[in-house]
Amino acid sequence: MLKKKGFKGILMLSMVAMLAFAAACGNNTGGNAETENTGTTNNATNAPTEAAKLSGEIKVDGSSTVFPLTEAAAEEFNKEHADVRVPVGVSGTGGGFKQFCAGEIAIADASRPIKDEEATACKDAGIEYTELTVAFDGLSVVVSKDNDFIDHLTVEELNKIFVTGSTVATWKDVRDTFPAEPIVMFSPGADSGTYDYFNEAILDKAGIRNDKAISFSEDDNALVQGVSGSKYGIGYFGFAYFEENQDKLKVVPVDGGAGAITPTTETIKDGSYAPLSRPLFIYVNNKELERPEVKEFVKYYINNIGPLAGEVGYVALPDEQYATEAAKIQ
Repeated sequence: MLKKKGFKGILMLSMVAMLAFAAACGNNTGGNAETENTGTTNNATNAPTEAAKLSGEIKVDGSSTVFPLTEAAAEEFNKEHADVRVPVGVSGTGGGFKQFCAGEIAIADASRPIKDEEATACKDAGIEYTELTVAFDGLSVVVSKDNDFIDHLTVEELNKIFVTGSTVATWKDVRDTFPAEPIVMFSPGADSGTYDYFNEAILDKAGIRNDKAISFSEDDNALVQGVSGSKYGIGYFGFAYFEENQDKLKVVPVDGGAGAITPTTETIKDGSYAPLSRPLFIYVNNKELERPEVKEFVKYYINNIGPLAGEVGYVALPDEQYATEAAKIQ
């Protein structure tokens, strides 16, 4: 009896041990699968979590013309990366490059290419950069909605009005059929890329007059108010600002030698609005581009600015050109 009981006890202990071993194996298998599943789940979860962890500040300054583009890109980017701040200033293209070459900002908005002296300043400061073309613009000559006598102006007439040393005082001095009323001029300031482009394209770099007949401002909205408030006023700025204020402004078709052309999305894109169609740029400090938030913002900018350009009054580049610009970031 004792032997039978001992055998049964041993048998029961063996069965318990086998069951425990099987359970342990089952748990290990389940545990590995669970670990793998958990790992997979964590990896899937980590992708947006890592993206959400982007934070910091990306300082941008420069062209008031490029400002609407960069502001739009920053606002959309911020919806996905709420912890990244992208303040955008409007000190003008020249003002932006001064800060950029001093290492004070990560990105410079520019409505013209960087000048040789600005590039030298950056080089002397040890700042390497990448130039990215983001959209096209048509620099627009505008007058008040109340102006009922201008149907177009030639490049020569614009030169006569704005060039330094000009003695033109009334509209009749520009064209005999115009009224003998004083011309009131409005222009971006000398730090503006728009000023530089107009000076080059219309005035052959002779310079813009600086007398009591003309007012300067880096704020395009101030120029809009000045021109719209004077029947005999005239000014110029980016196409987006005209589109935004076309209820109170009239755009002037410009004859560059092939007939009077009105700036539109089509004429700007195909270059027929000459000589006032121009590319717009951002310049990125390469050292800053090593920061993940800066790199992600710039990638987002180039990959999304095409549709945004149309929304804020500019003309998108061809898709293949955006692909070329995106490749520069890599």
